[in-house]
Amino acid sequence: MYANRVLSGMRPTGSLHLGHYHGVLKNWIKLQHEYECLFFVADWHALTTHYDTPEVIQDSVWEMVIDWLAAGVDPSQATLFIQSQVPEHAELHLLLSMITPLGWLERVPTYKDQQEKLSEKDLSTYGFLGYPLLQSADILIYRANQVPVGEDQVPHIEFTREMARRFNHLYGREPGFEQKAAAAVKKMGSKKARLYEELRTRYQEQGDDEALESAKALLNEQQNLSLGDRERLFGYLEGGGKMILAEPQALLTVASRMPGLDGQKMSKSYNNTLSLREDAQSVTKKIRTMPTDPARVRRTDPGSPEKCPVWQLHLVYSGEDIQTWVRAGCTSAGIGCLECKQPVIEAVLKEQEPIRERAKMYQESPSLVRNLIADGCEKARDLARETMRDVREVMGLGYD
Repeated sequence: MYANRVLSGMRPTGSLHLGHYHGVLKNWIKLQHEYECLFFVADWHALTTHYDTPEVIQDSVWEMVIDWLAAGVDPSQATLFIQSQVPEHAELHLLLSMITPLGWLERVPTYKDQQEKLSEKDLSTYGFLGYPLLQSADILIYRANQVPVGEDQVPHIEFTREMARRFNHLYGREPGFEQKAAAAVKKMGSKKARLYEELRTRYQEQGDDEALESAKALLNEQQNLSLGDRERLFGYLEGGGKMILAEPQALLTVASRMPGLDGQKMSKSYNNTLSLREDAQSVTKKIRTMPTDPARVRRTDPGSPEKCPVWQLHLVYSGEDIQTWVRAGCTSAGIGCLECKQPVIEAVLKEQEPIRERAKMYQESPSLVRNLIADGCEKARDLARETMRDVREVMGLGYD
């Protein structure tokens, strides 16, 4: 329905590290120039697993927003907001919960997986079971049709698509739908109306998926259709009713290759991170004391880069020339481990320098950050209210 609206969120559960930067933020920075983007602080989501330590959330929200801004997320290009400041998310979550089969929630792959991973926490809660539905409400409330996710999150997007389909099937039958749809087709002008009807017939009679995609593209180009008419025509295409909630697509993101200080994936739970804005002295010390290939007990012992966590960082930060120098020097014992680590230290500090610099302005002016978020919350609420008006009306709750 909206050819270019992207939604993505992050849970505020501690300071961001370089894994977040390479895995999420660099992608956001790219997307904000290509799509209409909404990026939100998922504070309610953080409560599903941190309900007993709310101070972690409160302390992290503003620092995380500063991290976003310092990394290059631009509030003039994207809408930044806090989930709990847009109560319509909760209302849609509640209304969707009325029609969500329990089995759908229990079969979301991450449900059992997370319970096992976080076995020290009591996650047999209603909130934890329902968090994929809250995630669906986050997406559907903005009629976002592109959601950047890694492979492991694709089932969540599929679940959201099923929820949108179920909702539209139950509530998309408005009185006089066929007549209203026919009237909307005429508004497209005779040439485009004829093309729309041809594509619709090809899809409905021959199951031609290309015709369906072409018809959707045609609708997205129409400037003179109201939101309601456009939704009707999307529904009319597939022989259903009015499409009240849009089905999102997963925008697959490349998995981050950012390794931690021990060679495992960079993660707070492994205690192997470099924070986004960590001071230069600390970064230098952490990298200098990284473990290396166990075979290199003495400076004169040759080693193998593949067995060394530092090599993993060279693959991210070093060009071919330095990688060649490292491989030759390590395997021949021509260079020591501290020499090998120096280019990595310099590259990390160079990457962090503009981030730390940009962060200063926001740290020195907390009101600037709060005002940016207040503006973003207002913009997000305007979009959310629009969806909720339609949802309430079809569910028999439109009392205006």
